[in-house]
Amino acid sequence: MSDSQNQPDDTTPKVTGIGGIFFFLENPKETKDWYAKNLGLEINDWGSASFESRNLDKPEQIESTQWCPFKKGDEYFSPSKKDFMVNYRVQNIEGLVEKLKANGVTVLDEIEAYDYGKFVHIMDTEGNKIELWEPVY
Repeated sequence: MSDSQNQPDDTTPKVTGIGGIFFFLENPKETKDWYAKNLGLEINDWGSASFESRNLDKPEQIESTQWCPFKKGDEYFSPSKKDFMVNYRVQNIEGLVEKLKANGVTVLDEIEAYDYGKFVHIMDTEGNKIELWEPVY
C-alpha cells in the first residue's frame, strides 16, 4: 500500500467494509433461536447478532458487522423485491452520495443521522436495495 492509502485522515468517499447482512425468513424468531442454541450467536436488543473486529489500519478502532433476519415482506427492504439487503460501512457518506448522484445512481432517501452513525439507501442496477452506513467511532 502506498503511504496515502494508510493516512488516518483519508476522506475518500468509499466502502470500507460490510456493516451488515439482512435477509427475509418466514419465522425470524425461530431461526434466531436456532442460531443462538446451535451456533452460539448472541442476539442483541435490536434482534441481530453483532460481530466485532478491529480495523487493521487503526487497531484502536472496533468495528462491527450485524447479522439480522427480518420477517418476510417487511417494508424495510422496499422498494427492492429481493430477499436480502447488504449494509456497507463507508467513509465520507456525504461525498459518496454526491458521487453516486453524479453517476446517476438512485438514492432513495436523505442521509439520516443517529447516535451510532449516518445512513442512506440506494438501489443497484439489479434492483437490490443497499444500505450505506458511516459509523460513529
